[in-house]
Amino acid sequence: MLAYRHAFHAGNHADVLKHLVLLQVLRYMNGKDKPYRFVDTHAGAGGYSLQGRYAQKKGEYLEGIARLWERDDLPEPLADYVARVREFNPGGALEQYPGSPAFARMVMRPGDPLCLFELHPTEHRILESYLGGQRNVDVRHADGFDGLKSQLPPPTRRGAVLIDPSYEGHGDYARVVATLRDALARFAEGVYMVWYPQVQKVEAAELPRRLEALAPKGWLHARLTVARADAKGFGLAGSGMFVINPPYTLHDTLAGVLPWLVSVLGQVEGANFLLDQKAA
Repeated sequence: MLAYRHAFHAGNHADVLKHLVLLQVLRYMNGKDKPYRFVDTHAGAGGYSLQGRYAQKKGEYLEGIARLWERDDLPEPLADYVARVREFNPGGALEQYPGSPAFARMVMRPGDPLCLFELHPTEHRILESYLGGQRNVDVRHADGFDGLKSQLPPPTRRGAVLIDPSYEGHGDYARVVATLRDALARFAEGVYMVWYPQVQKVEAAELPRRLEALAPKGWLHARLTVARADAKGFGLAGSGMFVINPPYTLHDTLAGVLPWLVSVLGQVEGANFLLDQKAA
C-alpha cells in the first residue's frame, strides 16, 4: 500500500522480533563458505530517524529498541542485535533505527548479493541513495511479491528471503501465501522468513496455519505478544515470524531469548510468547 510508511513504527517491539530472527538466519547462512543471496521483498527506506515527526508521532520505538538500549544484561543474541543498532548510531545516542536492508548489509559477507525491492517512490529513493550502487547490492523500484520470481533459484542454490508487507493493502495475506507457494516451487531449499502482525483480523490469525501447509520440509513459528487491542479492537498486540526451512539452531536460540523479551517488552499482564516448530 503506497500510503504506508514504516517510519511510524521503526524500532517497535515487532521490529525487535523481526530483526532478531533476521540476524540469526543471516549469521547461520554466513557459517558456510558457499555464497548465498538475500532478497527483501518490502525493503522500505533502509533506515529511519527516531527523532523525526513520523517516529515521534506515537513513539513506538520507546516500547521496543529503547527498552533494550541501556540494558547490561542482554542475552547474547539480543546483545548482537543491539550492537548492530549501535553501529548504525555512531554518535552513541539512539537517534536512528536500521531497516532490514541495513541489518543485512552490516552482517553479510562482501561476496553475498542483496536484492532489495521497494515500491513506495519516496522509500525507494531513500533506499537507493543509501545502498544503491554498492557492490553486490541491487535496489529495485518494483513490487517484491512479483519481483521475487526473478531471484529464484539463486545460482549457488543458497538463499534467504524476507517477506514483510504492511498488510494494510487489500489482499496482502493472500499474496504472501501465493508468493511463497510459487517461490517454493522454484527454490524449495530456500530459507523464507515471513513477518506478520498480531491484529484482530481473521486473515492474520489464519496465516500461520496456511503457511504450515506450504512447508512440508519444516518450519518454525515464533510470536511475541506484548500488548492488547484497544476497546474497538484496533492496535498491534504483537507480531510473529514464520520461518520455512529454518536453521536448526534457531529454535534453541529463540527459546532462550523470548521469555526474557516478554519480561522486558511486555506492556500488560499476560504478555506471552509462542514458539513452535516442525522439523524436516
